[in-house]
Amino acid sequence: MNNASRVRLILLQALVLGAVVAFGAWLIHNTLTNLESRGIATGFAYLERQASFQIGETLIAFAPTDTYLRALMVGLLNTLEVAILGCVLATFLGVAIGIARLSSNWLVRTLAAVYVEAVRNVPLLLQLIVWWDVLRVSAPAPREAWLLMPGVFLSNRGLVFPLPSFTDGFHWDIPHLVGFNFAGGHTVTPEFAALLAGLVVYTAAFIAEIVRSGIAGVAKGQGEAAAALGLKPWLAMRLVILPQAKRIVIPPMIGEYLALTKNSSLAVAIGFPELMSITNTTLNQTGQAIEAITLMMVVYLGLSLATSGVLNWVNARAALQGR
Repeated sequence: MNNASRVRLILLQALVLGAVVAFGAWLIHNTLTNLESRGIATGFAYLERQASFQIGETLIAFAPTDTYLRALMVGLLNTLEVAILGCVLATFLGVAIGIARLSSNWLVRTLAAVYVEAVRNVPLLLQLIVWWDVLRVSAPAPREAWLLMPGVFLSNRGLVFPLPSFTDGFHWDIPHLVGFNFAGGHTVTPEFAALLAGLVVYTAAFIAEIVRSGIAGVAKGQGEAAAALGLKPWLAMRLVILPQAKRIVIPPMIGEYLALTKNSSLAVAIGFPELMSITNTTLNQTGQAIEAITLMMVVYLGLSLATSGVLNWVNARAALQGR
């Protein structure tokens, strides 16, 4: 490319960039003018005002007298809790289903295939509503709770299970029925359990296909060599096949983790107070839709970039290093 062509290309890019900046400036100016003409307040000062609403499930202390900013922090922490647990559990379930898809046993292979095809082709929102219906509506009252295993109960109040207690020496805090509800142990609300179960089951179906294709991408001779060395099939899978498949699997897995994090916003449909739900409440009370939505977009963008950055670093560490 000669100098004249290079200059023309630079000028063209500068013109396009200038047009985009000018359009953005006009859009912002027009929006602010219209908001001012209608007497609608702008800015983020509302975040320091009193929230005046209650949040049913929090990881940090929150009261209605706290600010909107603290309410959004509660929603962000709830989103992070669901996203982190969901990614971990979906990975374990997805890897197991992916390996089962390649099983030599016809029944195991077929059941895994049915799971993948059925779950991937049903909308996630519908699955969340079904999970919520099972846990909140169809589950029995605490007095008739289902005993899943000793000390673990499921009712329309949620999943209750024992927790270790270190007061007065170590012992297990076993849940027990007191009146119309359980006391002791730890309770997972139906909304949280439904959201987590829906996200894990749905995302695991996609991860299973990624794992299956990653294993299929490893040279067949690697498994044959492991068998020739006397390794049992499960040892060959763990020590030989999966470490090599990891390099194929990690890049598309990044997209699934990002999707799970963003899909957590569907919790607004079942009443779990994550970031989207609390932002909607804030928006309805303050009327500052542009600021609330902008803040939410920035937060989700930050979460996605942070997740992507960490997993890209992991991918770079796992990749084969050339000379």
